[in-house]
Amino acid sequence: MGHLDHATFGWLTPVLSYAMACIGAALGLRCTVRALGATGRSRRNWLVTAASAIGTGIWTMHFVAMLGFGVSGTDIRYDVPLTVLSLLVAMVVVCAGVFAVGYGRDRTRALLIGGLTTGLGVASMHYLGMAAVRLHGDVTYDPMRVGLSVAIAVAAATAALWAALNIKSPVAVTLASLVMGAAVSSMHYTGMSAVHVEVTPSGETLPGATAMQFIFPLAVGLGSYLFLTSAFVALSPTTGERQASASAQQADSAAGRQQARTA
Repeated sequence: MGHLDHATFGWLTPVLSYAMACIGAALGLRCTVRALGATGRSRRNWLVTAASAIGTGIWTMHFVAMLGFGVSGTDIRYDVPLTVLSLLVAMVVVCAGVFAVGYGRDRTRALLIGGLTTGLGVASMHYLGMAAVRLHGDVTYDPMRVGLSVAIAVAAATAALWAALNIKSPVAVTLASLVMGAAVSSMHYTGMSAVHVEVTPSGETLPGATAMQFIFPLAVGLGSYLFLTSAFVALSPTTGERQASASAQQADSAAGRQQARTA
């Protein structure tokens, strides 16, 4: 059996992956809060942004953590199509869960359906990402720990969506995102603790791309997307601010008309 190392770069990858999960969660929660205060196309756009932020944050968290994954006695490569598929699954399933909450009339039912859907999507993303791993040997899993990781994913997703429905203040959203980031990281490392690798030494070249050739550039690109989207959300006026601005403009217009009549 090969020795598994989940932190070949020390604390760098665990800390950085946790930070990416927190940023994605915080951005997703803020966008969901904006969506619940909007209507029509604006609500849809905010929900899509929320889903893309959460999905991107979770996927980036997973593969930044995987940069630190190593197995003694074998190189590691990644199947590119499967890795991209895992990202698409994260986006699509998280989107379905967020829209269930954003448009559901029965909040409790929408929360349960959205949490289950999103949690299973997160778990699917994780294990699709693991299926993309190519190495010299066989990978097996401890079923109990796999089940525990799926349960953590569902619980974390449900908690995040509950926070989106019930938490409004920026400070509370920040605290909720820190908890969500910890839950997503716990799901990842619980799933990784279920992995067992039986190495079969071989001189054959493994198919696929190395982490630095493919995973690292993609993770940097998605991380940049999160930071840029965070800046956009921070600079966008809230519903209350837009209403206050509209009221002020109406008041100024009314005052101008009144002055014109008295002139």
